Amino acid sequence: MPSPTPYYDPAKYREGDQVQVAPTAVLRAFQESWKLHHPLQPEQIGHAGRKAKVLKSLMYHGGYILYQLEGVPGIWHEQCLEAV
Repeated sequence: MPSPTPYYDPAKYREGDQVQVAPTAVLRAFQESWKLHHPLQPEQIGHAGRKAKVLKSLMYHGGYILYQLEGVPGIWHEQCLEAV
């Protein structure tokens, strides 16, 4: 019997990784263009440039990767984060 294929986790950032929220201009551009699930909320823009640790990565159906960050409210799209 063949062994099962391991689950592939496409998340760019892992639990415990340090990331930085993208600059304000990037967040605003994303906010304007993103029309699907989990849009950025206005209060998230105020966290531009903030560094935080990844608490959890989530995969939304369709393959979009979302993140929860320690001490930074909201759900974050991978496009709104940068490596530290």
